Amino acid sequence: MIAAILTFLLSFALPKRWTAEAGFIPESSTSIQLPSGISALAGELGFSIPSGDPTSSPDFYTAVTQSRSLLERTMLTRFAVPHAGPADSAALIDILDIEDDTPRERMESGVEWMQDHTSADVDAKTGVISIKAELPDPELSAAVVSRMVALLNEFNQRTRNLRARERRKFTEDRAADAQRDLDNAENALRIFLSRNRQIENSPELQFERGRLDRQVQLRTDVYQTLRREYEVARIDEINDTPVLTVVDAPVAPARPSSPRRVRMAAVAAVLGALVGVSLAFFREYLNRSRELHPLAFDRLVRVWRRRPAA
Repeated sequence: MIAAILTFLLSFALPKRWTAEAGFIPESSTSIQLPSGISALAGELGFSIPSGDPTSSPDFYTAVTQSRSLLERTMLTRFAVPHAGPADSAALIDILDIEDDTPRERMESGVEWMQDHTSADVDAKTGVISIKAELPDPELSAAVVSRMVALLNEFNQRTRNLRARERRKFTEDRAADAQRDLDNAENALRIFLSRNRQIENSPELQFERGRLDRQVQLRTDVYQTLRREYEVARIDEINDTPVLTVVDAPVAPARPSSPRRVRMAAVAAVLGALVGVSLAFFREYLNRSRELHPLAFDRLVRVWRRRPAA
């Protein structure tokens, strides 16, 4: 009881912190996939079509949220100073009063502080990604979470545009190659038809005609797919729509998240009870030892009393 009461009273000396949270869903990839069988054919023809989008993975967002670059930009962002005028603002690293010997070490300490007080989790059932930040002021915590979501969206949008630019360049070159291969296949078919006008009675000529038709059809499919991918990449290169859909906007929490006084007192009560019970059992053991083995107990006491003097 003493441990619980003391812990509860000492918890009032700890600084209060508020936790704000935001939830969002990333935009799914819109990249066009090759039709069935065309991907293997493109590999045989020497083409390599990029597929998949790593920025659609929830693990990507959780990693970027804790990345140094995003946290540094958050620390350098100016926010309204708590308990000050509405026009007063300062960088987050100044509001948190983080000090160190050099600016570089100060930023390092700020990043470590943010990594300890921010987190990102993924709901496996719904796919919603949540970002949490625990700071000394409720409005500040909500503003920091909102800024982190904005920086994450900006980073992902910039990454998407850069990847779309590279994909556009790639598909543009590959489409030109596919156009030349298609022209060659059509020319081969045209030459064959001009030289062989009667093929009904020749199985070999019919077989060759079918082979050339298949070459033209397959190369047409590859070319059309590359052209579609090229047009999609051109659109994505200049697309500035948000890539994150916020489903739970951050709001200033009404109650502090720490210190949790009742929980701290309960833990202290349990630990105090364990210590008290252990001391009671030890005292009972000493009393029983004194009653059952008085000579040995007295000898042990004399040895213990002489020990400090030695």
